[in-house]
Amino acid sequence: MLALTSLFISHFRSHLRADLHLDARPVAIHGNNGAGKTNILEAVSLFSPGRGLRRASAADMARQPEALGWKLRGVLQTTRQAYEVETSSEGGNARQVKIDNKSASQVALGRIARVVWLVPAMDRLWIEGAEGRRRFLDRIALSFDPDHAEATLTYEKAMRERNRLLKDNVRDAGWYRVLEGQMAEAGHRIHATRVASVARLAAAQAEAETAFPIADLQLVQAEGEMPGNAADLHAALADGRARDLAAGRTLVGPHRSDLLGTYAAKNLPAKECSTGEQKALLVSLILANARALQAEEGAAPILLLDEVAAHLDAGRRGALYDEICALGTQAWMTGTGPELFAELGDRAQHLTVTDRTGISEVSQT
Repeated sequence: MLALTSLFISHFRSHLRADLHLDARPVAIHGNNGAGKTNILEAVSLFSPGRGLRRASAADMARQPEALGWKLRGVLQTTRQAYEVETSSEGGNARQVKIDNKSASQVALGRIARVVWLVPAMDRLWIEGAEGRRRFLDRIALSFDPDHAEATLTYEKAMRERNRLLKDNVRDAGWYRVLEGQMAEAGHRIHATRVASVARLAAAQAEAETAFPIADLQLVQAEGEMPGNAADLHAALADGRARDLAAGRTLVGPHRSDLLGTYAAKNLPAKECSTGEQKALLVSLILANARALQAEEGAAPILLLDEVAAHLDAGRRGALYDEICALGTQAWMTGTGPELFAELGDRAQHLTVTDRTGISEVSQT
């Protein structure tokens, strides 16, 4: 089991203060548009590494106009033990993490909490740019391997430095060797974790009977193929300097990968599917991620499903709730009214969010 069994919110987004006490059942959150429902999901997303489901800066999360900073505190109950987790930011500074009252890294947080989300902005995943699909896959990869975040940060930092040299037309090979070595090692780890994650999703989809369609996934490169190991990537970066100098940026590596999806039963590219089909494919992948983690870790991740009922008919909505309950995952879901969660009945705990004079208030039922 993995569940957030308490959540204290202070000066976060539209919430001045909230103090919630929960169990491991799914959490159905309803209220009018703009009431602050998604802000609760964003708070929960910060119990995992990264910038949260909105990818916002710490300063942007502070309640306005006070801008005093914010604090989130909760208890993460795992299959082994309970952890007291606090994450906060003061004065717009980078967020800090404490686990059981001791300062900790975000990577350490990722080792105890797996949080996966699906938000409305992802509904256009299959028809927009490759960057969003890479980010989607990296969140899934992070749920399988908490060290994926460190590899990604190392790669991006080294690549930024290399791109700066390229733009400045620096031609001395000595300036590039160390950076390319860092990029090669981290880049190979990133690609290997992504490939393994795609394979895990495929297996989890194939082994389950579900109302949601199977999405065949393929990881491809913008040009050619990804070098097979770190040494090959290092050589490709060195060999490509002249071309990269002309372009002013790095043209080989995992940052050039793309995730292609196909509706398996119809052999139809995801980008050509209907809006409802695209949503169903995304839900299928999120559920597959949860099933794979449950099989490997003994517990499904916490799921954050913002406006999940959008583009799902009543039949698929009921099927989704049944799968969530069968998995035993604590899924936090938002919707405008309680009728959207009628199929859950008492299998869920319910929160109502209201907005009074710019302050979000949460009540439990």
